[in-house]
Amino acid sequence: MRIENEIKLGFKDVMIRPKRSTLKSRSQVSLERDFVFLHSQIPWKGIPIMAANMDTVGTFEMAKVLSEQKLFTAIHKHYSLEEWNSFLKNQTDDVYDFIAISTGTDKKDFGKVAEVIKTNPKLKFICIDVANGYSEHFVSFVKQTRKTYPNKVIIAGNVVTGEMVEELLLAGADIIKVGIGPGSVCTTRVKTGVGYPQLSAIIECADAAHGLGGQIISDGGCTTPGDVSKAFGAGADFVMLGGMLSGHEESGGELIEENGKAYKRFYGMSSALAMNKHVGGVAEYRASEGKDVKVPFKGKVKDTLLDIMGGIRSTCTYVGAGRLKELTKRTTFIRVSEQENTVFQD
Repeated sequence: MRIENEIKLGFKDVMIRPKRSTLKSRSQVSLERDFVFLHSQIPWKGIPIMAANMDTVGTFEMAKVLSEQKLFTAIHKHYSLEEWNSFLKNQTDDVYDFIAISTGTDKKDFGKVAEVIKTNPKLKFICIDVANGYSEHFVSFVKQTRKTYPNKVIIAGNVVTGEMVEELLLAGADIIKVGIGPGSVCTTRVKTGVGYPQLSAIIECADAAHGLGGQIISDGGCTTPGDVSKAFGAGADFVMLGGMLSGHEESGGELIEENGKAYKRFYGMSSALAMNKHVGGVAEYRASEGKDVKVPFKGKVKDTLLDIMGGIRSTCTYVGAGRLKELTKRTTFIRVSEQENTVFQD
């Protein structure tokens, strides 16, 4: 047993210090990024905000809207081959730059991925998603996926430390998902005691990834546009959103009406509800690590996207960053006291 005494920080623990700026308007800020991915060498250009691969968020309906805005969707893994074929036959080639097919590490999941890609070879992105990215089995699976698909962009996670980011990049991943437990419907930290404050995880993992030429995704913990800006300021190349994109027309989840108000169901993919729905229940050897909540119905997701992007542009004007790429270089975080934090969160 050992204790690390260095303070680790989450989004709520900091604010971004303003700096002198020559920008006259938010309209001068470009949120687009350009990447060439480490192993696949595929170029990409777009706004690096992602919808999470949850069946209440990462839907085909969500992908249609986000791709029009040049934003990305990690499609959840529970669609059938027929549903994939139906979706893609009506799409232009541009959509392939803004969607990923998701998979776990079992043979059934990956067999379906192989079928979908065989039928739709234009798919460029594979998202290998597990709760615990620290196992040898996961690293081996990433290696095998790279061997099978040398020309696809591989997203792999989740981890929260620099050494594991490096190992997964060396195993063949292009982009690493960072985050254990920060999500609004994730209870991993409560059930297991395992986790890492998200802002510090981004800083550490971005440094490791960029040293090898890879990218990271900050996955979880953002509840406001300001949190998304903090994630980019800390060095995240992409920011993945779940709760902020839940509750919309394009989101999955059951629509519920109570006392004249509309809600949509939103739940973690390790929740009892998700496991009952997709795998027939919670196995005896594990615990549920997710919540099932009702989110007020928010209407069309496009309005929320414009609010998020407007907030990020405003952040950039406060620190003088004309491009999103410059935000991390222009960011100075200041720690806030508990009292100030309480006021700030309200």
